[in-house]
Amino acid sequence: MLEKLTETFSGIARRMSGNARITEKNITEAVEEIKTALLEADVNLRVVRRLVNRTIEEATGEAVLKSVNPGQQFVKIVHDKIVALLGDGTAELNLKGPDTVSVIMMAGLQGSGKTTTSAKLAARLKKDGRRVMLAAADLTRPAAADQLSVLANQVGVAIYREDGSKPEKVAKAAFKKAKKEQFDVLIVDTAGRMQVDAELMKEITRVKDAVRPDEILLVADAMTGQNAVEIAKSFDEALDLTGVVLSKFDSDARGGAALSFKSVIGKPVKFVGMGEKIENLEPFHPDRIASRILGMGDVVSLVEKAQETIDIEDAEKLQKKMAKATFTLEDYLEQFARMRKMGSMKSIMDMVPGMAGQIDESKLDESVWKREEAIILSMTLEERRNHRMIGPPRRKRIAQGSGTSVAAVNRLLKNFDKSRNMMKKMAKNKKLQQQLMGGMAGPKL
Repeated sequence: MLEKLTETFSGIARRMSGNARITEKNITEAVEEIKTALLEADVNLRVVRRLVNRTIEEATGEAVLKSVNPGQQFVKIVHDKIVALLGDGTAELNLKGPDTVSVIMMAGLQGSGKTTTSAKLAARLKKDGRRVMLAAADLTRPAAADQLSVLANQVGVAIYREDGSKPEKVAKAAFKKAKKEQFDVLIVDTAGRMQVDAELMKEITRVKDAVRPDEILLVADAMTGQNAVEIAKSFDEALDLTGVVLSKFDSDARGGAALSFKSVIGKPVKFVGMGEKIENLEPFHPDRIASRILGMGDVVSLVEKAQETIDIEDAEKLQKKMAKATFTLEDYLEQFARMRKMGSMKSIMDMVPGMAGQIDESKLDESVWKREEAIILSMTLEERRNHRMIGPPRRKRIAQGSGTSVAAVNRLLKNFDKSRNMMKKMAKNKKLQQQLMGGMAGPKL
């Protein structure tokens, strides 16, 4: 996610933060690097000029050049300017109370991920305690209603569909049913086209008039950069959008669309798609994204992900096991499952301060984890709980069962012993824990 920008910006942040004294010359050089990076990221030219001019103006002032930590002051200015580009504050959905039906209308081109995003949003709102209904008002794309039905079933929410009707009639009938059956959110999936055309705009405008939505969200492919912004302009003129959902954001190495939307069309990015799974839809936090871009990580999001996957009681039990060195291969196996729920190793490391943009993806070989998991799964429950009993004959059997080698089994057991000893020291050394947490604070802004 935003790898190219992060690589450049985190490098600038490290260099400038390390300077005891900075001058107008090295500020100008840094800003020139920022300008190049933004243009290469496909950020709107007018937006780039505005950010560059404001950064230079503020960074060359006396408050920065004569401050105690001028480098850090400069990084803070850049951070604040990126946050302003992305949109000040997290934009919440404008929903009514639980006793009234709130309508969310989804718009976008064909292939943008609109139908899948509708289901992802339904899953998120259901998790928040809302009663959600999906309406299949995309009657143009073959099997669009079938796809939405499958996804609705997967998420566990209701769906209204009416084949052979008109989209606006489907939306209106769905609203009446949602109101009658006391649903509090109706998400209307509308039709898309391969490109913006007059007929599409007329159709979705009729749907809008039929249900008068509280939210009109455009689903845009983050990887299309400025094309996504231009598409958003057309939809905004016809519908007056309330926000944007960027799909495929996890695959966007450039970030041009995310950095341009708020400035160009004046509408915030509200959610981002972070993977193909139903649960992979996240609120868009400008300050957290800005921190990631500058290589400062995103500890808040990391903690939130951990809280979603790790039970407090389980964590306390694990802490005690680590302190007593009774942590077993069975516990190790459970950690594989938890880490997988949190996302890829790359996405997790990018949230750790100082690690964003510093990870060589080719060296993050997740197949090593899969191989180790296969080895542990080939052990008996008794062997997992007491790895000391695994002698040469058992190692040979485990290697055969996991499709690996005895050397791979030996390596896993040796590394596990080392890890267990290290965890024991960390669990008992309060001073070391404080140092580690202090190191996670990142550059002070």
